[in-house]
Amino acid sequence: MNVAAFDAYPEIPVAPPAPGERVKLGSEAHKALFCDALLSTHDPYKPSIIDWPKLDQDVRGRIISLPIWDIAVQTEEKAGWNVSVFGEAVTDPLLKAAVAMDAFEERRHKLVLAKMVEAYGIKLDPEPVYRRPKDPEWAFMVTGYSECIDSFFGFGLFEIARSSGFFPLELVDTFEPVMREEGRHILFFVNWAAWWRRNMPWWRRPWFELKVIAVWLFLIAERIGIAGDMEKSEKANDNNFTLNGSRELGVEISFPDLARICLAENDRRLAAYDARLIRPRFVPGMIRLALRFMKPPAAAVA
Repeated sequence: MNVAAFDAYPEIPVAPPAPGERVKLGSEAHKALFCDALLSTHDPYKPSIIDWPKLDQDVRGRIISLPIWDIAVQTEEKAGWNVSVFGEAVTDPLLKAAVAMDAFEERRHKLVLAKMVEAYGIKLDPEPVYRRPKDPEWAFMVTGYSECIDSFFGFGLFEIARSSGFFPLELVDTFEPVMREEGRHILFFVNWAAWWRRNMPWWRRPWFELKVIAVWLFLIAERIGIAGDMEKSEKANDNNFTLNGSRELGVEISFPDLARICLAENDRRLAAYDARLIRPRFVPGMIRLALRFMKPPAAAVA
């Protein structure tokens, strides 16, 4: 897909349910609601004309030192590729348009990062060869659930970078559209999964649920290093940035405090969208459960 502009893609008329109308998961109204939530909120900004703020040497040095830029560029390109290939087999016109929008915005994220890298002189390793996924649905699900993890922690880390001054406000404002899009993408994905569960042939449902479990096991292994010696590799460290990135931002913060910031930011960002859309539940639910078993900090002695 041409990532210069989405205008060339034909518009599909959408008739989302009226405000206050009850929406049943898996219904045509549900599909119209989550597709419209993505399509109608598209921001047509162009990465090529972003005016990157000038940074002093200290700020530029801090940003260049973050160990995320290679994997971030590669992740966005791979995400766009995975979503685009999945969309090739989608036959429903409205859903196909929404998936195409998702793929376009993922690839545009890569362009934003590429322009930032160019503007600030960040050196990247050569990109790998991106191979066509053998199972497009698996690749789409890996991308979607991966974004549910990364966005949850990314929202919190972005707020820490903003409030601590690690990112100057001008750079925060520049990346804000990307953060909004991440929220839109995870809402679209989890609602697609809920819709598809209720519309797939009955004989596919057990296999789909096994695939969901396999995806989560794959992603957990990727991020916390429970598979082999993955945690020793540079790539594993980069993939774990969303779990331990506060240290890279120069902020000393306990995991419970980081978790609460992530929960608050996740709720705040997703609250902007129709309450009838389901929200990602697994990661926030696991974090809330973990917080219940963590001891509160000891009270200071007067």
